[in-house]
Amino acid sequence: MATALVIENDPTDDLRRLGEWLTEGGLQLRVLRPHAGEELPADLEGYAALVVLGGEQQAYPLPDGTPGAPWFPALEGLLRKAVRYRVPTLGVCLGGQLLATAHAGLVERSPSGPEVGPGVVGKRDAADADPLFRYVPLIPDVLQWHSDEITELPRGATLLAASTRYPHQAFRLGDRAWGLQFHIECDTAMIADWARDSELLAELGYDEELVVAACDRVMADVEEVWQPFAIRFAALALGELDDDTTRRSLPLLGH
Repeated sequence: MATALVIENDPTDDLRRLGEWLTEGGLQLRVLRPHAGEELPADLEGYAALVVLGGEQQAYPLPDGTPGAPWFPALEGLLRKAVRYRVPTLGVCLGGQLLATAHAGLVERSPSGPEVGPGVVGKRDAADADPLFRYVPLIPDVLQWHSDEITELPRGATLLAASTRYPHQAFRLGDRAWGLQFHIECDTAMIADWARDSELLAELGYDEELVVAACDRVMADVEEVWQPFAIRFAALALGELDDDTTRRSLPLLGH
């Protein structure tokens, strides 16, 4: 059975429902937790896919010039190798931001302010030719929880979804790497943990219980959209997705 390497950047943002969906799709999952001291591999040999999860860290350097987390330089190196060698890759929230910064994109504290709770994003025309996003509805439900945003996509990236305040909600780099600004992995318990004594909610003046309840109401809708997306990602990693047309039509980095 093929194995996906999963990088958990923060103990509060684990695979949760996304892990269930990828397993349903036929992937074994090896979770590495660098926040707990586990070392990242030097390359992706032996792995069929790479998944990078979210976290409270920032993808850009701290004021003193050090990385947002000690392992981020090595993780960005893995993300570059994944794109170079066409290893199917999925970055979620911070993971998507790191996919961008690893390829000279720009992530900053959002000038639009934090984005928290249930929302929708709008597919761009380019999504119709994407092997995963072409099956996503025109305006899919998502869960948001971030203060930073990708303000400049990497050169050669394809924008797949946007919203009014945050123009870079999803993108593809090369033909097998996807970055999402929003969350698809959360369940209600995870959201409740995030909301408890949250400085972000306090900054926005949001009521904790109302935010959790609002997120809970869209959980089924999020699953309806993103479970099939995750299954197709797993199929791509397993070599079961017929993407011959995709290879001919999508641009590859360096070509």
